[in-house]
Amino acid sequence: MKFIDLDRQYDVIGKEIEERMSRVIKNKSFIMGPEITELESNLAAYTGRKHAITCASGTDALVIPLMAYELKKSEAVFVPAFTFYATAESVVLGGATPVFVDCDDSYNMDVKHLKVQIEKVLEEKKLTPRGIIPVDLFGQPADYDEIMEIAREYHLFVLEDAAQGFGGVYKGRKACCFGDISATSFFPAKPLGCYGDGGAIFTDDDELAVKMRSIRVHGMGSDRYNNIRMGMNGRMDTLQAAVVLPKLAIFDEELEKRNYVAEQYKKGLKKKYVTPAVRENKVSSWAQFSLLAQDMQHREEIIKKMKEKEIPIMIYYPTPLHLQTAFDYLGYRKGALPHCEEYAGRIFSIPMHPYLTDREIGYICEELNSIA
Repeated sequence: MKFIDLDRQYDVIGKEIEERMSRVIKNKSFIMGPEITELESNLAAYTGRKHAITCASGTDALVIPLMAYELKKSEAVFVPAFTFYATAESVVLGGATPVFVDCDDSYNMDVKHLKVQIEKVLEEKKLTPRGIIPVDLFGQPADYDEIMEIAREYHLFVLEDAAQGFGGVYKGRKACCFGDISATSFFPAKPLGCYGDGGAIFTDDDELAVKMRSIRVHGMGSDRYNNIRMGMNGRMDTLQAAVVLPKLAIFDEELEKRNYVAEQYKKGLKKKYVTPAVRENKVSSWAQFSLLAQDMQHREEIIKKMKEKEIPIMIYYPTPLHLQTAFDYLGYRKGALPHCEEYAGRIFSIPMHPYLTDREIGYICEELNSIA
């Protein structure tokens, strides 16, 4: 059994992927070929955003917007501590200082603690609040109404990190349409993935879009040899666009299947495990299906016994960002963000993809319940 089964997906769309990739190879348009333009147009239409800008990775999709804001080290960008390292890493690469926020029981940024951290920064006067990066963790959108209200109150930009959230819905609006700018990842394990690295940036702001397109190609101006600002090599390969396009065509169908799998898991596991709670007015894209063990020792026992049954288990994420060695200089200590620290010690994820069969779901639930 595979944690994410790309082979079964390939059985469905493999022919179209091969045809598209063959076309790219034949045309020799490996960089910024016509498939890139097609994908950007389709992504903008899917999310309802005015601009979609592809890039080389989900990390670049965060760094490029932060570079566009021309941040300073004396400026604070608020990020959740319970997420992948790239969210906070991007803040440093973009020139600012991350300030970590605890999570709530949905695993997303705790909006109450967000406000506490903003007020704390204002009181200490060491940093100037500048922006917020909410994360749509495991596929569930963050609480954007409350976050946007806080952002307006303190005059902060909002960059939605939808690396795992593409396809999720909040109050009828799709992920990647929230905040001033949104970012997603096409890493192969994501709900909409390519066969390498890739990402995309979304915005309705014409000026920011022009600036980010420039940054994506070494800060280019009128042409690639006219450089008007600092930038990077952040272009997405045309071959990767040729992979994402057929996947986007079947994406809504796969989302329905993901949500079906999630509902079967909930029914089968709710008596013995804490299953994910998708809040009212939200739809998750189920990048992961995560459960809580009783404690770390219980989790280790689960992983060991499930391995014996050849059922893969993953941990997202074992160390909260504020306790990562790279951020020692910020001075956080264990106990600073208690909720994400607790979840990091208990959480584990089970196989999740659209092609799981009822028999496989039942087998996974049966084995997990026997351990509990």
